Amino acid sequence: MNVLQDQVAVVTGASRGIGRATVLALAAAGAKVVVNYASSSTAAEAVVSEIVTQGAEAVAIQADVAQSAQVDALVAAVMEKWGRIDIWVNNAGVTRDTLLLRMKPEDWQAVIDINLTGVFLCTRAVSKIMLKQRAGRIVNITSVAGLMGNPGQANYSAAKAGVIGFTKTVAKELASRGVTVNAVAPGFIETDMTHGLQAEEILKFIPLGRYGHPEEVAGMIQFLASDPAAAYITGQTFNVDGGMVMQ
Repeated sequence: MNVLQDQVAVVTGASRGIGRATVLALAAAGAKVVVNYASSSTAAEAVVSEIVTQGAEAVAIQADVAQSAQVDALVAAVMEKWGRIDIWVNNAGVTRDTLLLRMKPEDWQAVIDINLTGVFLCTRAVSKIMLKQRAGRIVNITSVAGLMGNPGQANYSAAKAGVIGFTKTVAKELASRGVTVNAVAPGFIETDMTHGLQAEEILKFIPLGRYGHPEEVAGMIQFLASDPAAAYITGQTFNVDGGMVMQ
């Protein structure tokens, strides 16, 4: 089903994990996709090749989302290639985990820069395009850590909680021009970021009794990016966490 036929989607941090699953899902739904990466292009180009092999259009573009000039260059490159941006997924993220009393200021700042400031910079840049188009779907990836906190992740939890508040505010600001802004809060998903965690202890707190898969998060993102399926949803946060957080 090509529900996103002829639409252009940008996913930040898309060379692995949830980002990779998301660009694959959006491409499978008919979108032309941009696989953004921060440094090494090897993994990103591999994702592009996989998408092209399946008959869809894709391109890899480097940009550090914490750098305003690089974000502006990313948006400009997409506009030059395809002339529009319909979907933007703020997925890029990092962790620098340690207990608060051991956390260095640079560990705090690095996580805030990518996970929160990056969302601000990207959303501000693409909003200008979407407002002119009078249409657009922005999906921000937050985390259950931003809803319930997590020991050793004061920086990450603060950034992800900030993304939720940011999402609600921007949703109100852009709604009159037909642009929706929503957030997805994954729980413990099988990615590089969760590799090495003590699974037995974590699974005690997940009613479904397992880690999630990146494709399950990507499915929610694809839904929120789809019109008319999610056209009347904005400013919301959707948990994909196996029942870990119930509100």
